[in-house]
Formats: sequence, structure tokens, C-alpha cells
Amino acid sequence: MTETTTHTTGPENGNGQLSLSTDAARQLSTTTKTPPQMQEITSRWLLRLLPWVQCSGGVFRVNRRLTYTLGDGRITFTNTGSEVRVIPAELTELPMLRGFDDQEVLEALADRFTQREVAADQDIVTEGSPGDRLVLIAHGRVRKTSHGAYGDEQHLGTLADGDYLGEQALVDGGEFAFSARAKTATTVLSLSRQDFEQIAEQSPALRDHVERWRSSSDRAHNDYGEAAIDMASGHTGEPVLPGTFVDYEQSPREYELSVAQTVLRVHSRVSDLYNQPMSQLDQQLRLTIEALRERQEHELINNSGFGLLHNADFSQRIRTRSGPPTPDDLDDLLATVWKEPAFFLAHPQAIAAFGRECSKLGVYPQSSEVSGHRVPAWRGVPIFPCNKIPISGTRTTSFLLMRTGQEKQGVVGLHQTGIPDEYQPSLSVRFMNINEKAVVSYLVSAYYSCAVLVPDALGILEDVEIGRNG
Repeated sequence: MTETTTHTTGPENGNGQLSLSTDAARQLSTTTKTPPQMQEITSRWLLRLLPWVQCSGGVFRVNRRLTYTLGDGRITFTNTGSEVRVIPAELTELPMLRGFDDQEVLEALADRFTQREVAADQDIVTEGSPGDRLVLIAHGRVRKTSHGAYGDEQHLGTLADGDYLGEQALVDGGEFAFSARAKTATTVLSLSRQDFEQIAEQSPALRDHVERWRSSSDRAHNDYGEAAIDMASGHTGEPVLPGTFVDYEQSPREYELSVAQTVLRVHSRVSDLYNQPMSQLDQQLRLTIEALRERQEHELINNSGFGLLHNADFSQRIRTRSGPPTPDDLDDLLATVWKEPAFFLAHPQAIAAFGRECSKLGVYPQSSEVSGHRVPAWRGVPIFPCNKIPISGTRTTSFLLMRTGQEKQGVVGLHQTGIPDEYQPSLSVRFMNINEKAVVSYLVSAYYSCAVLVPDALGILEDVEIGRNG
């Protein structure tokens, strides 16, 4: 028998291509495109949630009742190696020295402070001890406590860098009504009452300033430091009713609209020829405006003039009890903005840290639905993420809580609509020119600011640790 061998030629033998390749086919196809994507774009909850007030004149004035409780800020220090010294001018952050400008006396006071290192769990002052000194906290964390009516220990708050205690002791003496214990290794500076009185004896200006402060502090005022409105109630017969009036601040705070601007450049050839299926100018404008709005939210939080982090009243700033954000800390924050709180604002990592603390305690917060979005909430108040809230090098950040709306004396955003060449509310796109290289320029401007109408509309939980392991 003779075997027959068949030889096959062509693509069927596996050595050639059976059909048109996809690479070649793509030369005849039309691709499906997305608009340009941009990772910088966020939800910008603050811009969406703030009520915006029309600021027609470019300036917004906040009129308030006259307030006497001024000067409870924080104090800054300098250090050379391990030696710490208070900056003399910073002593005017103390209530009794607010507005005092004699630099020689302030230098003399700063020189009288003595430095002390306090170990963790060591008392700095004890309840009932003589109030004979002012204590400045240069570095560390200190817990204030007192004994309640039934002898149990009550938490009065946490102090840290820049805080102070015992300021009333310099002028009134008496005893400390609380204990202060270091939670970490702490550096404190102390000024004795004796040293203060010696300097006051040598400085008539200081004595007069303290007396004026005493007299203003003795004036009748309500719990918020505002001048009291005298009235009578619960009386019978025909007593003489008190007369009164409501005094206003003589120099109310004014907010000027801020601006974020850039010049967008597009070559005329690009805008003429490459507009299908999407307009090049429209896409360039869209992404530029998104970046401007991101900057706008950043400024509303971080700007040193009007940003929320810098404009919260010092009496509305609290610190965490142990470092990470716990349910107790958010309850304390709610106690600072207890009149119709609208929402919390926190960095996403801070919200995650709060979730971890809740899980440790077996607490499962409810969520809240806002505009079709499910967001975490605490005590029914939604917690919105905002990556514009900074995280420090030591992995600490802040929680913000605010009441919003002008009718509620809350936090409001400021803008001006109806401006020339308006593209979006309070944002304009203005044609500038075409240069000799055929590049078209557009000026893109966004105008904005924000205002805290009364101090208790905004509260901040500071020094929130987000990196602590469980």
C-alpha cells in the first residue's frame, strides 16, 4: 500500500491570519470618548450646604450686641534648645492684658516666668490649693477636673499648647476651683502673683489697665458676655420698672469678598478646528472652573482672614479627651453648637478614625440621607467629608460643627450675583485679548467669602488623632 501525503497551503495551515486585525480595523472606526476627567474634583459639600447671601456692595458687615468678654486666645512661645520663653506681645492674649501695649512692661512680665517640666500623670495645680500663679502650657496635654456634688470626678476639658490657667488668680487670689493633671510630658511656664504685683507697683500704666479691666468685668452681662438688658418679672403691684437699652459693638466685623482668578489661554486654531464631538473651549472652561471651586472651598476653610478654622471663637474650640475622635468628643462638640446644629465637616480619614472608635465601643452610628446620598451621622447630625481640612505632620486634624443660615444667626457664604460676564453665580468669564501668536485669553474670576454671625454658630474639635492603632 502506498501512503498519500496531502500538502495544504494558505491561511488554513495556521501560519497566516484568518481575518482583519483589530489594529487595522480601528483605522476605520470612530472611538467613543469621555469628557476630560480630573481627579481633583470632590463633592465640595461645604459649597453645597452653605446658604449663600447676596453681598451687593462687596462688603458684608456683621452687627452684634456689645460684648465685654474679650481676650481668651492662645499664647505662642519661642524655644532655644530646651529653654522655652513666652513671646512678650503674646501676653496680650490674656483677658486682663488685652489691648495693653507697653512693650517694656510686657518684656518684664515675660522675664519673670519660670519653666517647669511636668511628667505624665503629675498634678500641675490641685483643687483647693492657693491661686497664687498663672500657668502657661507651652507643650503637652493637660486634663482639668473637679469634684462634683457627690464627690465624683468631673471632666472640665483638655488643655494643650498655648492654653493657660489661673489668670484670675493674679488679680483676685483665692483658690483653684479645679485640678489640672498632665496627660503627657508637659512643659509649663509659671508667673507668681507676687512677681506680677511687683511689676504692677512699678508700672502705673499696668495698674490702671488692670483696674479698667476689673471694672468692665464687673459690669452686668449675660452668659455670653453681652451687656445685660435690665427687666423686671414676676412682680405685683406698681413697682418702678428698670430702664434699659441694647448697646452695639462700635467697630463691627466686616467681610470683603475674596477672589480666586486665573487666565485661561486657548489657541484659536484649536478652538476653530478641533471642536467635534466636544467643544475645546467648553472643556477647558469646565475643568478650570472646577479647579477654582476647589480652591474656593479650600479658602473658606483655611484662609487666615475669613476661613472657618481661623474664625472660630476660642471659647468654641475644644480638644479630644484621649486623642482619637470618640463619641464622647462629638457629644462635647455638639454641646458647643447646641442650637440647631446643621452638620459636621471632617477629613475622610478623621471620619474613618471616628468609625474605628465607635467599633471599639460597640456603637454603630446611624446614617443620614442628604440629597440622595447616604452619609454617616451622629445624634442625627450628618458628618460630611472634606479633604480641605488639613492634617498636621503629627497626624492630627479637626472636626467642624456649624449652624447655618442668616435667619438662625449661623454660618453663611457670601457672594455677589449679577456681575459682568457672569458664567455661574458670582463667577465670571471675561474675554481679554488675542495676542500676536493667535492665543485667545479669558479671565476667569470667582468671588466669595463666608461669615460667622455669632460665635456659638461654629465649634471645632481640635488635635484629633487619626493615626493611632487600635
